[in-house]
Amino acid sequence: MGDENQPRTLGDYFQPSHEGYRNTIVLPEGAEVSHLRSDTIRLVQNGCAFHGLRCEDANQHLMDFIKITHSIDFNGASREITRLRLFQFSLCNQASNWLERLSARSISTLEDLTSRFLAQFFPPRKTTKFRNDILMFQQHHGESLYEVWTRFKDLLQTVPHHSINLWLLVQIFYDHINQATRRIIDHATGGKLRDKSTKESWEIIDGFALCENKSWIDPRDLARLIKAISLPPNVPS
Repeated sequence: MGDENQPRTLGDYFQPSHEGYRNTIVLPEGAEVSHLRSDTIRLVQNGCAFHGLRCEDANQHLMDFIKITHSIDFNGASREITRLRLFQFSLCNQASNWLERLSARSISTLEDLTSRFLAQFFPPRKTTKFRNDILMFQQHHGESLYEVWTRFKDLLQTVPHHSINLWLLVQIFYDHINQATRRIIDHATGGKLRDKSTKESWEIIDGFALCENKSWIDPRDLARLIKAISLPPNVPS
């Protein structure tokens, strides 16, 4: 071994070294951690890889990540700390480069990491776009109650931080569906939906849409069925 006190030459400063590398993530002092198994890391990498592409949904990635890690037994270690350590393995290519460019030891909580992640890959202009889609939501021609309600909920799920109050969401949906669908809802409530509380109104629409999907025959299917079993004119019914 060389003398640590020996002065370094100019050539020494040009030699590759790991000394300049510092991890972006630092664990809180005294945090209880456990060994990350290789199969756990592979599960995260294969189950919810995020590359940082425009076509990828950052919110969906977070939901997938939480879902996968929720199924893992962390052997008594802190779930949040382990998720913090695992999240970096879910990032690839541009997303991984983004994390490495952050200041060294600048992230110590999962909340801080996910907030910065969404700020980078789900910027405010994207939130504004989806929020406007919610406010201007309209039922498509030929959509059943189940179909339009599912599409509305999918839109809300795309931007869960839309910050629109539940009462306004119910009003947007009710006001922007066609009259036939609105009559179905009013009939199910025994009157006007506006007479119900906000939570009750949401649950009524959700339950009735699900009931329609399970029990009702789509008129389009009924028309196809009648056409399929129609008899020739010379055959008595």
